Amino acid sequence: MKKYFAQLRPMERRLAVGVLVVVFLVLNYVFVRPHFSDFGKLRQRGDIARRKLKLYQTAIAQAAGYVVQIKNLENQGGFVAPEDQTINFLRTIQSQAALSGVGIINTSRQITHTNDAFFIEQVQNIVVIADDQQLVDFLYKLGSGASMVRVRDLELQPDATRQHLNANIRLVASYQKNPPPNLKSVTVTAQ
Repeated sequence: MKKYFAQLRPMERRLAVGVLVVVFLVLNYVFVRPHFSDFGKLRQRGDIARRKLKLYQTAIAQAAGYVVQIKNLENQGGFVAPEDQTINFLRTIQSQAALSGVGIINTSRQITHTNDAFFIEQVQNIVVIADDQQLVDFLYKLGSGASMVRVRDLELQPDATRQHLNANIRLVASYQKNPPPNLKSVTVTAQ
């Protein structure tokens, strides 16, 4: 290359160096300049990773506290044996209806969902007739206490005499899937 460059006249040398400089600048503009922001992006990704690492380390440090909380929560609720869950759920509904003065017209077959890792859900559809105060009292008492019953769907209509309400109610009860290790089967009675 030196031989070739040495054979050129001074003007040709300047032109060759100028062309090489222009080619170098064009290549830098096309291939290097678009990546100027990569360092900033890399720094930003590093900051995000450090924040995430700090968050994960904080959660790991609190793992012992979570284990204690899980044990406390497991011991709080009463465990109902799987074979008693259907009867317990229906008994809870009927006793609360009797206490509140709500008349149960119809009940459907109970459906069991076991997709959750911790709970078994029992679903019961009922049709009741009551006035508004009785219905509110029934639903409130059903959801309070240790029964773990809640209303998923509620459809209200006045009856033919427009004195009472007909209600189609879908009730869901959640029961613990596995008993706590220190408890035997204990049946929770309705209140």
